[in-house]
Amino acid sequence: MNSLLPILIIGVGASVVMDLWGLVRKLLFDIPPPNYRMVGRWIAHMAHGKFHHDTIAASSFVRGEHTIGWVAHYLTGIAFAALLVGIFGESWIDNPTLGPALATGISTVAAPFLLMQPGMGAGVAASRTKHPAPARLQSLITHTIFGVGLYASAWVLHLEI
Repeated sequence: MNSLLPILIIGVGASVVMDLWGLVRKLLFDIPPPNYRMVGRWIAHMAHGKFHHDTIAASSFVRGEHTIGWVAHYLTGIAFAALLVGIFGESWIDNPTLGPALATGISTVAAPFLLMQPGMGAGVAASRTKHPAPARLQSLITHTIFGVGLYASAWVLHLEI
C-alpha cells in the first residue's frame, strides 16, 4: 500500500511524457496525436452495451466523451504503472531501471492492437485502416515513449525521496 502514491505519480508522469511526444510528433512530423475523444466515445457507448463499432467516428456523439477519453487515458497509464510494479516488485520504485520500464511500455501496445483498435472499428493492429503499417509503427513508438516515461517518472520520483 505504500507504493500507491508512487504508482499514481509514475503512471501520470509517463502519460504526460506520452502526451508531450504526441505534441512533438505533430510539430515535427505533422502526425496527429491520439484522439482521446474517440476513446471516450467508445467507452461511453459501452455503458449502453455497444462494445464494437464499424467506425467509431461514425458512431453517435456522447456528451462528455472528450473528458471520458482523457480520464481513461490517465487511468490506463496508472494501471500500467501498477502492472510494472506488480511484475517487477516494489523495489523497482526505489531503484528504477530502464529495462523493466521499456518492457512494460512496449508490451502495453497489446491494448490498442487487440482491444481498442478492433473495438473502435480499426481492426486488429489497425488492419482495417488505410495505412496499417505506419499506424502500427506509431503505436509501437508511442508505447515505447510511454515506457521511457515510466522510467523517467520513477527516476525523478526517486530524486525526491
